[in-house]
Amino acid sequence: MQARARTGAEPLLILTLAAGVSLCSWLTACSSQNEPQSPGTQRYQLRGTVITADKEHKTLVVDHEAIPGFMEAMAMGYGVKDADSLNGIASGDQVTAQVVVGGNSTWLENIVVVKKGEPAKSPPASQLHQLETGEEVPNFVLVNQDDQRIELRQYRGKALLITFLYTRCPLPDYCPLMTRNFAEIEQALAKDPAAYAQTHLLTISFDPEYDTPKVLRAYGSKYVLQRDAHAFDHWEFASAPEAQMKEIASFFGFGYQKESGEILHGLSTTILSPDGKIYKWYYGNEWTPQAVLKDLRSSLQSPAQK
Repeated sequence: MQARARTGAEPLLILTLAAGVSLCSWLTACSSQNEPQSPGTQRYQLRGTVITADKEHKTLVVDHEAIPGFMEAMAMGYGVKDADSLNGIASGDQVTAQVVVGGNSTWLENIVVVKKGEPAKSPPASQLHQLETGEEVPNFVLVNQDDQRIELRQYRGKALLITFLYTRCPLPDYCPLMTRNFAEIEQALAKDPAAYAQTHLLTISFDPEYDTPKVLRAYGSKYVLQRDAHAFDHWEFASAPEAQMKEIASFFGFGYQKESGEILHGLSTTILSPDGKIYKWYYGNEWTPQAVLKDLRSSLQSPAQK
């Protein structure tokens, strides 16, 4: 999943890093008049230049201009239902496709290569840091929604669940999905006082210029369970200055790069065990709250208890 906002006002999301792509394509958008649609499903016609095609994760990243009524010009990573639909597609190809938006999902259908092109400059996913179980985590320092300095080591003794997003993300199965998943996990943990006391949730924004403590507090207030002075005691929202955010993003295994007001980045969610080490890393957005809850509880157990 990846995206780059052209104006810098609406940066989106990715799983592989891409940079320096010069656009030579355009697109128009309209609902399909020829194909049946499920209630609530919308289709938009896309034309753009491929940055990466990832069959393993069933993702196609396309650099495109604005889709009227849907999104601005950006490089965006879209899922596909069938990995074979990416056969023969390479970086630099110009393609047409339909963007399908239904419920909480967005994906591509009817992908056609209209012109073979030169490969875009994009380092392979293998260059991203791959988190390993038991790996030591640096003591990263951030600023939370209360404009208070926090550091990862202060959560030692608890299992810490971390994810990344930016608050203005418009696609329902990207950053908003991470927040909905965390909200579901928060609600489930609240019903288990013992587990609740031994865990902590942390959402980190990689858009510190816009996502100030005030913005993060307003955003988080929509999802935390309480509305009093203790609202963020268990689930915090934080960010860090740009230089530190690049270091944090790099460690947690997702690409993150800005150029000329544009941004590239990835999705990463991680459980840190109570000793502050990596317990489990989730790549992308395919993990479920139920699976993470099970792993989160498991991380609280000693090796002898497992």
